Amino acid sequence: MVTGASRGIGAGIGRQLLESGATLALHYNSKLAEAEAIRKGHEDRCHLFQADLASANGPIQLFKQVVAQLGRLDALVNNAGVAVSSEDDGADADWLADWDFTIKVNLRATGILCKKAVELFRKQEGGRIVNISSRAAFRGDTADYLAYAASKGGVVALTRSIARAYGKQNIKAFNIAPGFVRTDMAQDFMDQYGEDYALNDIALNQLTEPKDLAPTVAFLCSGLADHATGCTIDINAASYVH
Repeated sequence: MVTGASRGIGAGIGRQLLESGATLALHYNSKLAEAEAIRKGHEDRCHLFQADLASANGPIQLFKQVVAQLGRLDALVNNAGVAVSSEDDGADADWLADWDFTIKVNLRATGILCKKAVELFRKQEGGRIVNISSRAAFRGDTADYLAYAASKGGVVALTRSIARAYGKQNIKAFNIAPGFVRTDMAQDFMDQYGEDYALNDIALNQLTEPKDLAPTVAFLCSGLADHATGCTIDINAASYVH
């Protein structure tokens, strides 16, 4: 199951998993046409599920629907996320609304989906969780993306805690920490700061793309890297490395 898989990083991960032979539960919110485009040619193995992860009950209902339709789940990829620019000198009410929305999607939804996955994996005697965090969790972000950095920091702590708490029950959890990735979400930032800002911040000559992250996620889901549970893998062109 991959959340936020109709575009951007999630779409890249979904395509890679399908090419690798997986049966995919593809979550989307409003981008049905894009989700159907990914499903094309894989109708027997790609199943679409709609949910608003900002709502309190959305993630829970999504998980129930996936398990009810597919019968089991072997890996959860929490990719869905938002990055909202919020001026630090703006109105308090606006700043708080942006903060709450960001935390709801990036951290609360990820948390409850992890909880539901752990419950299921304990019954199934194992499973894997891959959470898409960010380099911002470690090096911080700009003043207008405080909520984004804070939410991704929470994802890192959540993932490490799951790895430590449930490893003996054959449940593994991993973090991926991207930097700038050429997606619609990142484009909003680059429209604001310029693409040169992003390029000057990395060690390579081209921006990371979703296809650059997807193989690592598929590898972690495959079971071939289980002793790396709890780790964070930096895929951010050396703009932040542990």
